[in-house]
Amino acid sequence: MAKYVGALDQGTTSNRFIIFDHSGRIIGVDQKEHEQIFPQPGWVEHNPLEIWQNTRDVIRGALVKANLTGSDLAAIGITNQRETTVIWNKNTGKPYMNAIVWQCTRTDEICKELAREQGQNRFRDKTGLPIATYFSGPKIKWILDHVTEARSGADKNEALFGTMETWLIWWLTGGPNGGTHVTDVTNASRTMLMDLNSLQWDEAILQSLRIPRQILPRIVPSSDSNTWGTTLKDGPLSAGIPLCGALGDQQAALVGQTCFDMGEAKNTYGTGCFLLLNTGHTPVPSRRGLLTTLGYQINDQRPVYCLEGSIAISGALVQWLRDNLDLISSAPEIEDLAKTVTDNGGAYFVPAFSGLFAPYWRSDARGVIVGLTRYVNKGHIARAVLEASAYQTRDIVEAMNKDSGVELTSLKVDGGMVGNELLMQFQSDILGVPVIRPKVSETTALGAAYAAGMAVGFWSGAEALRKNWDIDKTWQPAMETKVRETYYRQWKKAVDRTFDWVN
Repeated sequence: MAKYVGALDQGTTSNRFIIFDHSGRIIGVDQKEHEQIFPQPGWVEHNPLEIWQNTRDVIRGALVKANLTGSDLAAIGITNQRETTVIWNKNTGKPYMNAIVWQCTRTDEICKELAREQGQNRFRDKTGLPIATYFSGPKIKWILDHVTEARSGADKNEALFGTMETWLIWWLTGGPNGGTHVTDVTNASRTMLMDLNSLQWDEAILQSLRIPRQILPRIVPSSDSNTWGTTLKDGPLSAGIPLCGALGDQQAALVGQTCFDMGEAKNTYGTGCFLLLNTGHTPVPSRRGLLTTLGYQINDQRPVYCLEGSIAISGALVQWLRDNLDLISSAPEIEDLAKTVTDNGGAYFVPAFSGLFAPYWRSDARGVIVGLTRYVNKGHIARAVLEASAYQTRDIVEAMNKDSGVELTSLKVDGGMVGNELLMQFQSDILGVPVIRPKVSETTALGAAYAAGMAVGFWSGAEALRKNWDIDKTWQPAMETKVRETYYRQWKKAVDRTFDWVN
């Protein structure tokens, strides 16, 4: 019997392939970044063919580093940047244009038109989502409206749409030669096209956006014992390994953190920042700017739903400080720079580079640094950059507590930024609750591995996975309540300054 499970983590900035053993430990990993393409302000693209090539490279690289072969893996799971949209020709495998990334704001006019008569919540009762540039549906419409070959291909039943897990599953299982065209329920729930209750594409919404049904993938469970196909023996694994698990990246982190009980929550600090709360088998509508979304579905069991708060810019702000301002040469250096000062010096940084997501949903917002005086130095700016993620998380928690009726008592954290202890302490301080980091912080990839492993019986179920989860470190709040609320009040003033920048 194979001893390992592989997980492909197709992220916003890179691809990684991670190999896990039965206890959830990392056995091998390889990573490769891909180009971020900015055709004009607010627009963000990726090259899907580069991502497919990098996928092959990191799979081979991780196997070599772990001294394993593809046949040592029991199954493959995929987790992916959600909402990023690609449409391609099913006969050639060639995309009609670059993928439109989840952060991209080019669909703003489409969204305004959709919301003009019935408002931003026109589709919320069915989809759990407001009309926003974030989601895949408007991106599909933009491509079909602006790329003649894509519309023609859709009309001739030659075009396929997918988010990135769909694109990669299709290629890994054969591509133009019979590749499987599927999307899991979590990714489907981020298109603004799926009915949350039926878990099917909604015909009325498709008609509203002029999206032909035939380009959409089949919706499947996140962990599916009816495997979607096997990898090609002449592919990067050199073996026929079942592909049977897929989750959007934030839902994958929820599973990797074993938040299987109603009321459990996790926050992932990556390119963006995403807080998910398990609300059980019933979708909970939000009236405070949160998203109602699928958490996961195991085979044909009842799906689990979540409330989600989505923040567009978190770790990406550290990258911006590195790449655009050259204040640091590598992301980890920001902690040392921030430690040169004891507070933010009165400076607040609201990174509304592509508008603000939850709980504001303001596409007209743009980034600001406020409170500047001659006292402020680069250490204060670094600290303000880190604090921005913590403040944005508090915005989400405030809304989530009110929507769910349950006060958050602790927060499980994961993602690339949780190694930053200054940030984790400040997060605990500004929330006033303990912040808990697990021993395996790569919970996004781990969740994808769990989904695939459960599908083939490598893990027996939720209880077996809970035994793998263990605490690495807990941060306790140490800030006085009065100070905490003063800081947060200043943050809210800074957020107000971002509004109405784009007419």
